[in-house]
Amino acid sequence: MVSFIVHWLQIISWFFRTKLMSDTAKDLEILALRSQLSLVQQYISNGKIPKPRFKPAYRCLWVLLSKFFPGWKSSLILVNPETVIGWHKTAFKFFWKLKSKPGRPKISLKTIALIKRIHKENPLLSPEKIHELLLNLGVTDAPTPNTIAKYIPKIRKSPTDKQKQSWMTFLKNHSKGIWAMDFFVVPTLCFQVLYVFLIVSHDRRKIIHFAVTTNPSSAWVIQQIREVTPYGETPDYLIHDNDCIFTAKPLQRFLENTNIKDKRTGFRSPWQNGICERTIGILRQEMLNHVIPINERHLENLLCEYIEKYYNPARTHQGINGQTPILSDKPVETVAAETVLESESVLSGLYHRYYKVA
Repeated sequence: MVSFIVHWLQIISWFFRTKLMSDTAKDLEILALRSQLSLVQQYISNGKIPKPRFKPAYRCLWVLLSKFFPGWKSSLILVNPETVIGWHKTAFKFFWKLKSKPGRPKISLKTIALIKRIHKENPLLSPEKIHELLLNLGVTDAPTPNTIAKYIPKIRKSPTDKQKQSWMTFLKNHSKGIWAMDFFVVPTLCFQVLYVFLIVSHDRRKIIHFAVTTNPSSAWVIQQIREVTPYGETPDYLIHDNDCIFTAKPLQRFLENTNIKDKRTGFRSPWQNGICERTIGILRQEMLNHVIPINERHLENLLCEYIEKYYNPARTHQGINGQTPILSDKPVETVAAETVLESESVLSGLYHRYYKVA
């Protein structure tokens, strides 16, 4: 911690020293520093000196520069831009570890022995039933079913081929009328946790709707579904996991009143909501792993630009035979040598959308 503070004091002193310098002095100092840096870089590439290790203070500095200095990528020499993004993720994990409280308190050895005894004498009882049994026996500190499940042999079997086939058959037969929804979290530059709500259609892999909030609730989700289903344009089925927000009674009553059939996935079965999970993975791999959002509004703008200008109209998917979620008019067929394209930049050049010139 002392070393971190000392390095930051040095950085601050350099900043104020630079502010007091004239433009000519700055240019000369930049030239002098770049000449020395070029020599160091040459020695590192030749293996004459080891690659330096950046300390936490400098890592934090580069994370800040990546947000406030437009040309930060071109100024990087010793590391790649992906490394700076990784530093931000590492800092967020450290911040969250300090902020988070410890997990569930450990239970005593006698309580574990009691759980194992009950399970041995009643091997067909589920963790939920063992929990209820302990409550009925007047045990005031009965462990939760999830805690009980850790201390008994695995009783939840993997889904059989028949079960998978039944679920996959349902998804295939009703894909045109199925939407899927889920939440995922995104940390900001200052480690604020934002929740992104996503609704995806199964037939075209299209992102129907997204929204960002800091405090998700069932009432907020109801409002999002209202906004995306005007004039009674509702799906036949809505798939989601067992999050308490989705299973809350107000949301369940709302879905019932709007004639949307609620389909919950099985416990610990993310494969049953695979299309939505895959879409979240795409958003992380193709955008969020390369950009650090500053705040809620910044994240909304990033998602809006990526989804509306690239994901829905231009990104192809293997699951729909290499087509895009929003179908466009079929262009005139040409050979590669005679093809002329115009491009539209998306997310400041992270991706490009192409149009064929007639």
